Amino acid sequence: MSLLKLKKPTLPTPAESRLLNALWDLGTGTVEEIVNYFPESERPNYKTTHTLLRIMESKNYLRHTTRGKVFIFEPIVARNEIAQASVQSLLRQNFGGSASGLLVNLLETQSLKSSDLEKMEDLIRTYRLNRSAQEHAE
Repeated sequence: MSLLKLKKPTLPTPAESRLLNALWDLGTGTVEEIVNYFPESERPNYKTTHTLLRIMESKNYLRHTTRGKVFIFEPIVARNEIAQASVQSLLRQNFGGSASGLLVNLLETQSLKSSDLEKMEDLIRTYRLNRSAQEHAE
């Protein structure tokens, strides 16, 4: 089931997100491969990583297959699914569900480059066109 379809999706902790990002980049990986994905100075502990991966599996973020005695982990949630659930949670918690409140806050607290503003405007225009086309098709 998609995280977005849950009333209150459980989002990964920062440590879980770090491991999920590694797995999304790797595609699949053993505990050792996941640990070694990180620069040597930032590598998580092997046992802690294994424990976190098993917890993440119980939360349906990933699954494993077995090759001999080695577990091969792979994500079963997409990066964009977690990103969208995170934004929905942020909107609910901090902006009363208001996307415009989030956008106003972003514009007021960040010094955005003109190119970023133009890209946002283009995205909004494209979204409106696609939405309008879908409404007319129905």
